[in-house]
Amino acid sequence: MAYTLANLETDIRNYTEVGSNVFTTAILNPIIKNAENKIFREVDSDQERFYATSTTIIGNRFVTIPTDMRFIRFAILTDSDGNQFNLEQRDTSFITEYYTTPATSSVDIPRYYANWDEEYWVLAPTPDKTYAITLAYNKEPVSITNTTEPAAAPAATNGTYLSNKYQDLLLYACLVNAYGYLKGPADMLQYYSQAYEKALLSYAIEQQGRRRRDEYADGVIRTVLKSENPSQNK
Repeated sequence: MAYTLANLETDIRNYTEVGSNVFTTAILNPIIKNAENKIFREVDSDQERFYATSTTIIGNRFVTIPTDMRFIRFAILTDSDGNQFNLEQRDTSFITEYYTTPATSSVDIPRYYANWDEEYWVLAPTPDKTYAITLAYNKEPVSITNTTEPAAAPAATNGTYLSNKYQDLLLYACLVNAYGYLKGPADMLQYYSQAYEKALLSYAIEQQGRRRRDEYADGVIRTVLKSENPSQNK
């Protein structure tokens, strides 16, 4: 069953045997949101992958970071002739040493980038032209607790990638937080913590393993079978 916010809240109350007078929506929303964040931080999933385009400004080495970005995966520069250049990521210390004259009069085609702070990333050399940038990054996914986004189909009623496809993982993560909030029982907290870890492992195997394999290039996944020597005496 795919989860909406309403039936996820109902299942949390049913599993914990705690009514809505204690587990109000105001209490459950942070519990659910924290569970989602825990999953997002532990596994790099396809739900978080996003691509955005921007342009550089001549003489300005700083580029604004998207507000929903968690981290950059890669960046591509495209010139006016359609030629593409992969930017290489470096530390800001490397940028400073490599390009010691970042003034607007000292410009060239950028080759490197680094995370400058929470608002900007920096290019080196400083752009000599207006280049298109394709930025691949992991973004902040919309929570199932969100009742307004996306505008056409709010996540609270339509669910999310996580709640629609990996209901067990989301439920177990929420129950771990819920029993933590209730301060017990310890055996139930332990049980759902273990259930969460197992579900997280299978989720990670699918997201970071099977979805990023190609049978032609990598071969079909095989399980090693134990084969006894038929001539071996028992």
